[in-house]
Amino acid sequence: MANPVLTRGFGGDNLIVDDVERMSVGGVGRSTLILFALFLPAAIWGWTQVSLQRFPTWTIGAIIFGFVAVIAGAFRPQWTPVIGPIYAVVEGALVGAISNVYQNAYGEGIVTNAILATFLTVLVMAVLYVTRTIRVTDRMRSIVIGATAGIFVFYLATFALSFFGVNMPLVWDAGPLGILFSLAVIVLAAFNLLIDFDLIERGVAAGAPKWMNWFAAFGLVVTVVWLYLEILRLLGKLHRR
Repeated sequence: MANPVLTRGFGGDNLIVDDVERMSVGGVGRSTLILFALFLPAAIWGWTQVSLQRFPTWTIGAIIFGFVAVIAGAFRPQWTPVIGPIYAVVEGALVGAISNVYQNAYGEGIVTNAILATFLTVLVMAVLYVTRTIRVTDRMRSIVIGATAGIFVFYLATFALSFFGVNMPLVWDAGPLGILFSLAVIVLAAFNLLIDFDLIERGVAAGAPKWMNWFAAFGLVVTVVWLYLEILRLLGKLHRR
């Protein structure tokens, strides 16, 4: 799932506050930890709901909720203190179920490798950002945001078409084009991490209100989940070759 959550910037009157409670790096960190603390047990539960004979029907509702939550969070960031924890639980269960399906299909190791690759990607992008090896410019921000919005709309259309039996080959195809598509989306998700880090830094510097801690944390969780699922999909394609 693409992440348009952290694309709104810091313009507008909604960030002009007089109270003393402001956004902070520590606040974002605590909010992020809370969301992942909710996400992980939900993922374990979702994992247990999958069998070789069936895939839970509730996952369709979880996918729809994920799209709605991302859109709501993007346009109503003040809601993220409520949306974020619910998203963490619902999408945690969904990711756990999907992960179990991939392990059943491709054997043990694929989920572990996807988790490790996701962690390393987050770590590398954080180092690149902190050391200013890659600088987030207005041009980069515009390109990443535009490409992310395009992927979001593409996936939304893909999900809708799947109800009519139409599958988009780029998403699932294990051929060269399908693999290149997955690699491109993974790179885009990784660059979204830079946008996330940049938004946090700019928000703290601007004295954004305290609820922005949840907005930033929600965006980070959405990005990491998206990155993990894309890596998992790529590993599945490589197994099929």
